[in-house]
Amino acid sequence: MVLISRFTFQTREEKNMTDITRRNFLMSSAFAFVALRMSIQQTPPASAGPADPMLIEDLVAAYRILAQQGVVDGYGHVSARHNRNPNRFIMSRSLAPELVTAADLLEFDLDGNPVDAKGRALYSERFIHAEIFRARADVNAAVHAHAPSVIPFADTNVAMRPMNHMGSFMGSGVPVFDIRKNFGMTDMLVSDSKKGHALAEVLGNKNVVLMRGHGVAVVGPTIRHVVGRSIYLEVNARMQAQALSFNSPITYLDPQEAQKMLDSGENGGYERPWAAWKAKAMGK
Repeated sequence: MVLISRFTFQTREEKNMTDITRRNFLMSSAFAFVALRMSIQQTPPASAGPADPMLIEDLVAAYRILAQQGVVDGYGHVSARHNRNPNRFIMSRSLAPELVTAADLLEFDLDGNPVDAKGRALYSERFIHAEIFRARADVNAAVHAHAPSVIPFADTNVAMRPMNHMGSFMGSGVPVFDIRKNFGMTDMLVSDSKKGHALAEVLGNKNVVLMRGHGVAVVGPTIRHVVGRSIYLEVNARMQAQALSFNSPITYLDPQEAQKMLDSGENGGYERPWAAWKAKAMGK
């Protein structure tokens, strides 16, 4: 009986040791997996290389122009697709637009990961830009702004429509993204890829998407286009609000008129005002 009891005791002891060993193995494996995953996630994307100096110059100018024109204030941002790799884009670190210099510009991949942030803070809504660039191969620049004159059209049933030829880029319509529909109660910020993707889907093939209770995203084939569209979008919003106050029928641009304007070159891509805007912004 003593022998049996001793054998039973040893067996239980061995079983306990086996269980402990198994738990330790599983825990160490889990920790190793998490560490490996974190290491993969933290590995920065490869750089596309130096961007065209003129692209950098124009992007810096774009930040300052939009601030001077009242489209952005301490908030808002503009980005440009990298000229060497369509899966990379460039935008500033988190900074008031009017203060942006070339040294503040960072390169990102389409997941919103910086190539080298150098420990600097990033715009939380960089995913607006990342997901638009992912969805739209024709877009090479994007702006996110909170222009006060635009937001009433995002928060009401009054559709924004082109008042004159300078608003022709809105001729195909201006959709509204309501973050609440897909994500419930949020802080209203498009702060991850899922929200950015949802916004890009609402934008579709249009040039502008309003953001309910928040602002607007504007896109274009060049930095000049997106800056010009952002400025004239704000001008159009003020004109439309004024016209609505007259309590009289409004004759908006017909979609065919708007398309003819775009086909004609949209005033040559804003070259004339761009030259003046840039000279003023850069102090030349």
